[in-house]
Amino acid sequence: MKINQIITGNCLEVLAELEDNSVDVTITSPPYFQQRNYGNGLKGIGNEQDESEYLEKLLRIFWETVRVTKDTGTIVFNLGDKYINGGLSLLPYKFAIEATKNKEIFLINQITWSKLNPTPRQDKRKLIQATEPFFVFAKSKNYHFDLDNYLKHFDDLAKNSRKKPSEKLGKRYFDLIDNSGLTEIEKQKARAELKDTIQAVFRREIDSFRMKIRGIHKLAYGGQAGGRNNQIKNQGYSIIKIHGKKMKKDIVESPVETTKNNSHPAVYPLYIIQELIKLLSKPDDIILDPFSGSGTTCLAAQNLSRNYIGIEINTEYVKLSKERLQKEAFNHELFV
Repeated sequence: MKINQIITGNCLEVLAELEDNSVDVTITSPPYFQQRNYGNGLKGIGNEQDESEYLEKLLRIFWETVRVTKDTGTIVFNLGDKYINGGLSLLPYKFAIEATKNKEIFLINQITWSKLNPTPRQDKRKLIQATEPFFVFAKSKNYHFDLDNYLKHFDDLAKNSRKKPSEKLGKRYFDLIDNSGLTEIEKQKARAELKDTIQAVFRREIDSFRMKIRGIHKLAYGGQAGGRNNQIKNQGYSIIKIHGKKMKKDIVESPVETTKNNSHPAVYPLYIIQELIKLLSKPDDIILDPFSGSGTTCLAAQNLSRNYIGIEINTEYVKLSKERLQKEAFNHELFV
């Protein structure tokens, strides 16, 4: 199997030539259903007459990517939705439901891409669609998941930008404890846990915290308030630790991108793909994209010292991708 190349051809035919369990991660964004013209009248996926035919073809390709991805690997599909007869079809979720009916794989996360510059809608009776899902599937519970590497960028930002906590941090809460109606034993426990929490802020393990004390602060209602309220009632206090960037959630904000010559109609964000590659793979791993398009996945893999295999049916996009791989690469040592 040749690596670090973009292969021109139909993805099903090319995937059939790849060995079982031969790539570490698959990351791709198939053509959306009846959304865009991807060029040259090619009979690729996306121009089917009905959504059932589209989903059938999409799932055939998905299962080929499952076959070629290692048991320690993951398969990531980014899909967009489609309005049919005035209503959202929920195609991404129909795909995910059909995929997970097979017990060979399971869904780890749905990562939501929140677009900072979504395409405006002309319809004044519908809100702008500003999100798309990235479905992350695994074949076994041994999948690679490097959360520390995923968070490293945010840790570095925090170290460079966050000011040293004030020496007065928590003083107000100590005063409130002293003046509260807690028993002496409850006060001792509250002071001890408050001291530990303050030290966690100084060690940069958490960003900040809040404290609620029985008889001083009102109880919360709704959501997960029950457990917090029980703590306040039973032990006299509750400390809410705020993790900030270290508590990385399944929502990623990023603008919609276009290539510089604007010759590809749908370019997903390099930033998001690089974050996914850091999370799901190791240096020298093989990253596969069966719908390579403008080459974003391959470029992200190259930038992070991973190997790549791209598959693309449109020769113009293959040319564009190769140009991007030469022109837009950066010093990967700064980002690994």
